Amino acid sequence: MDDFETSTEPDFSTGTSVLERPQEDTQAKRDDGGDADRFAHYVSRERIEESRLTGRPVVALCGKVWVPRRNPKDYPVCPECKKIYEEYSGAMF
Repeated sequence: MDDFETSTEPDFSTGTSVLERPQEDTQAKRDDGGDADRFAHYVSRERIEESRLTGRPVVALCGKVWVPRRNPKDYPVCPECKKIYEEYSGAMF
């Protein structure tokens, strides 16, 4: 005689299961289609220096994510970064 019973009833016992997750791109989006590439963005000097040493991307005040490689003096200031910076600076004084 078997120690197990065969049952047609559903099994409500607890257990573990594995949930499948779709593959995600874990790397930050570094390109916004080119619109923000024509501006110089506001980022702290410390973050720029760190990026130059590590190659990791930085995040500007406007949300632009990129690895800085060009001279920002060659481009006009990003209007969104400038607006955020001015609002933040005005709130401090």
